[in-house]
Amino acid sequence: MTEKLTVSVLGTGIMGAAMTRNIARAGHTVRAWNRTADKALPLAADGVQVAADPAAAVRDADVVLTMLYDGDAVLEVMREAAPALRSGTVWAQSTTAGLDSVAELAGFAREHGLVFYDAPVLGTRQPAESGQLTVLAAGPEEHRKTVTPVFDAVGVRTVWTGEDGAAAGATRLKLVANSWVLAVTAAGGEVLALSQALGVDPQSFFDLIAGGPLDMGYLRAKAGLVLEGRLSPAQFAVSTAGKDARLIVEAGERGHVRLDVAAATAARLARAAAQGHGDEDMAAAYFASFAE
Repeated sequence: MTEKLTVSVLGTGIMGAAMTRNIARAGHTVRAWNRTADKALPLAADGVQVAADPAAAVRDADVVLTMLYDGDAVLEVMREAAPALRSGTVWAQSTTAGLDSVAELAGFAREHGLVFYDAPVLGTRQPAESGQLTVLAAGPEEHRKTVTPVFDAVGVRTVWTGEDGAAAGATRLKLVANSWVLAVTAAGGEVLALSQALGVDPQSFFDLIAGGPLDMGYLRAKAGLVLEGRLSPAQFAVSTAGKDARLIVEAGERGHVRLDVAAATAARLARAAAQGHGDEDMAAAYFASFAE
């Protein structure tokens, strides 16, 4: 039998809410908090205890899971939770953050005696809701028996990248994977925009590449969201994708490599957000090809 844990989830947006539900469905006691309380309240129907503040959420927790916008938000919320954190508590940090942020968060964990796991996830709304995420994780083997049931509840597999969460091995792999995801999404939007400009039926392009090495299910799925007007609710929002694109560019600069495609993708996502598409699926970067 899997040991039942008390798990605190800080951040119940698109991904965090789905992960919270799956942790509760696995039989664990779950307390959740979100800065916008209305996003957390529906979780009560799934047996989740909705906390009024971060400290109330983490009190006596075996595992704390953070799923917020970025590293700065995580640090701010964990500082609010600090008075109630127990030394020895396992912290699974699943927010996609920059490399410098991971180091800062690991430092916070050391200061408060927390067992730190760098644990971003790969996947969007649908796999999150069905518990089919891939968890990328780095952290000490000694405490994995505590955190593994949480990873098993939210994901279909866990890819371990090392024993030192502070080294950000999992985040490094996540940024590499996201660079590919974002590049394909941006290129797919441009294919649709160019098709429109040239009077080409997009389906003729998909027929042309069907079954060959250029074909890709992900490309077809994202194009379908645009062509069928299904950009809301977002699988992964333009604004959040733009943040990740900027983190990828920064990581490249840190490693002394120039990432032109990632930089262009970040710019496209920023334009789409400025046009009012920030809360739509990242496939809405398509609109950045047009003046309005």
